[in-house]
Amino acid sequence: MGKELAKTYNPKEIEGKLYERWCENKYFHAEVDRSRKPFTTVMPPPNITGKLHMGHALDNTLQDILIRYKRMEGYNALWIPGTDHAAISTEVKVTNQLKEEGIDKKELGREGFLKRTWQWKEEYAGTIENQLKKLGISCDWDRERFTMDEGCSRAVEEVFIRLYEKGYIYKGSRIINWCPACKSSLSDAEVEHEEQDGFFWHIKYPIAGTERFLEIATTRPETMLGDTAIAVHPDDERYKDIVGKNAILPLVNREIPIVADYYVDKEFGTGAVKITPAHDPNDFEVGKRHNLEEVNIMNDDATINEKGGKYAGLERYEARKAIVEDLKSQGYLVKIEPHSHSVGTHDRCSTVVEPLIKQQWFVKMEELAKPAINALKTGELKFVPERFGKNYLHWLENIKDWCISRQIWWGHRIPAYYCDECGEFVVAKEVPSVCPHCGGTHFTQDEDTLDTWFSSALWPFSTLGWPEQTDDLDYFYPTDVLVTGYDIIIFWVIRMVFSGYEHTGKAPFNTVLIHGLVRDSQGRKMSKSLGNGIDPLDIINQYGADALRLTLVTGNAPGNDMRFYPERVEASRNFANKVWNASRFILMNIENEELTQPGISELAETDKWILSKVNTLAKDVTENMDKFELGIAVQKVYDFIWDEFCDWYIEIAKYRIYHKDEDSKAANCALWTLKTVLGQALKMLHPFMPFVTEEIYNVLVPEEESLMISKWPVYKEEWSFAVSENIVEHMKEVIRGIRNIRSEMNVANSRKTKVFIVSEDETLVAGFKVLSASVKPLMGATEIFIGTRKEGVSEDAVSIVVPDAVIYLPMEELVDFEQELKRLTKEEEKLKKEIARAEGMLANERFISKAPETKIQEEREKLEKYTQMLEQVQERMAGLRKS
Repeated sequence: MGKELAKTYNPKEIEGKLYERWCENKYFHAEVDRSRKPFTTVMPPPNITGKLHMGHALDNTLQDILIRYKRMEGYNALWIPGTDHAAISTEVKVTNQLKEEGIDKKELGREGFLKRTWQWKEEYAGTIENQLKKLGISCDWDRERFTMDEGCSRAVEEVFIRLYEKGYIYKGSRIINWCPACKSSLSDAEVEHEEQDGFFWHIKYPIAGTERFLEIATTRPETMLGDTAIAVHPDDERYKDIVGKNAILPLVNREIPIVADYYVDKEFGTGAVKITPAHDPNDFEVGKRHNLEEVNIMNDDATINEKGGKYAGLERYEARKAIVEDLKSQGYLVKIEPHSHSVGTHDRCSTVVEPLIKQQWFVKMEELAKPAINALKTGELKFVPERFGKNYLHWLENIKDWCISRQIWWGHRIPAYYCDECGEFVVAKEVPSVCPHCGGTHFTQDEDTLDTWFSSALWPFSTLGWPEQTDDLDYFYPTDVLVTGYDIIIFWVIRMVFSGYEHTGKAPFNTVLIHGLVRDSQGRKMSKSLGNGIDPLDIINQYGADALRLTLVTGNAPGNDMRFYPERVEASRNFANKVWNASRFILMNIENEELTQPGISELAETDKWILSKVNTLAKDVTENMDKFELGIAVQKVYDFIWDEFCDWYIEIAKYRIYHKDEDSKAANCALWTLKTVLGQALKMLHPFMPFVTEEIYNVLVPEEESLMISKWPVYKEEWSFAVSENIVEHMKEVIRGIRNIRSEMNVANSRKTKVFIVSEDETLVAGFKVLSASVKPLMGATEIFIGTRKEGVSEDAVSIVVPDAVIYLPMEELVDFEQELKRLTKEEEKLKKEIARAEGMLANERFISKAPETKIQEEREKLEKYTQMLEQVQERMAGLRKS
């Protein structure tokens, strides 16, 4: 057999060397091969802002399971890895690092800061790669990409220029989300809305030339400094006479017009609203309709600017306090009432976002969104689970233009060049030689960079060589499945889909497999503030990568959050030990054997049973994998290995192995079956637990190069043995029944007894007789008597009723009759209840008229079975009473 398995399974000793060998042999690498069907997936590129967390471990484990499965199925499987430059997040990290060193990034200048950030990228991208390797992921490291590498950057530039030339990208003044802490614009997707307790401040605005007032309610009184109108509904009878007149802006004493606009809800509040076009997106639209002035009263750091008069220089919330005090002292404040409302915060730094009017670059989204909407409706694109398609559609059908410019240094710089002479810009791949507007020859590039997601949106095709029409792009694109969390459907998935259609004419993938978040054992989101985060590497170092992977996928349903319990990792490690120890037992017993494949007629019923079981398992698991039911698939493999194979088949096979001198053919059948079934089980377990399965398989089947490139098990008709399954499953019931009764009666394991099995089913009787020698140790039996009649059984024997058979144990010295009668009385009551329940169901007209025929038949069969078992129990009770 070559090398042996170590006595105990030690992940640390095998995982590193196996991974190194996989990489050396290029098992993860894929090249264009038109004789094979490709299967492609791209890794959601982790941000270079730090180490990977448990969510990354889950995400990459799921991807690795799929890619290993497809590779074994014979696909030319490609998994492209990489990292994301994470523009704002990385800039904040590096800026903070510099602050700790006493350096202001402005002192370094743009070039110096970028040099420092590239150093950060090299360090953290390397850390992330090493973490992923520890996890055992089988991505193609030869194709590793970075969103700011030369190829991806070229794709970004190409897309920007194409969209600009088509009129989809424009520069204009619009209300954008502004983060005062990061001093950058944000897209809508980067703003998290949370309910916060606040107030409604009710303020009186005098109507010029009258004694009347309009009462206005606002949650942001500081923005009143930029008010340029008051709006009322055109059909509101209360205010028709004042439309066209002016109101006086309190504190500022500036006259502003009263306009009529259908935006106003006349039923809400007083039916009059202040209009601040520079600080509210809805007010901005009202302002455009009425040609209102746009007065921005805020600096980039959220302090009040010079247009704020006496409040200039105050931070926004300090200004709010001062303004409210002045309104109160001057008699303009009517009342203050508590009000809970939704507040937008930056998803990266949690700063409250300020809507501000600014010159920014935008992408027109209406036309770009249409193919992405159609893709889901026609089935070209599907979500697993389907419910997440609703989130996707809702966002696309209500999409706004995308603000893509960011006021930071780290990222893809916008390819727009401003003429130093006339100020007009030119969008181009390089600095223009002459200004087309004035003939000037000196240019300055736009200072802004692009939203991180602008480059990430191109990931499925930019990583394959686009905009060049490469062989890789032609063969591997579109990709097949995207695995990602539900939290970035809006950020990333949507943008990849509309970008794919716009630039390649195709959806970038056909399926989006959504997973949830990994939460702690109490269901809380893992975070630094709570101190409940768990480092995947700590778990791997303690228990091994396989144990972590199995824990992450077991019980994990697509789209659902999962709770992480450290004790479950121990259970997963124990399963790895179980597989290892069972494999060692098999390998030790086949070590010096020349095994030959037996004919079907030579196989024992148990051999055929376990072959039939593993055969059905292959079919079921394949079906689950194809439906992305990875948690269900691994549970079936787990249950088969632990229960059917280890706890039953190996134990039953031991008799023939230990008596091989008496019957070498029978021993050969048992050992061949053990080796064959173990090989099949390891293959199905491999995508989930690659290390332990590979190490065992290398010893079990040394003639094969690697388990990870072996063939996935497929269903074979010749391994379907229904009769053998029926016999062995009945025998398992017999053994369980005997074990249960011995346990109930506290019979010591060392005490053996004769066992009588009576069944009217001649096929079962014949099968039981063949099995009797092998199962005798499992029953604690000295002898087993099997027949269709109750012969030779003493009257005081304990009886056990199982489907289609009754077992008798002559245990006169061990059992007190009264105790046995009590036990049988309980069994009688239990069976009567089951019979009454089944009879009630079958007598219920609603059940009979609405239930499927299969369910009705199932209840009839249960009734028949319980009735038969009750008769046997009552017969036994009558016999005991006589004695």
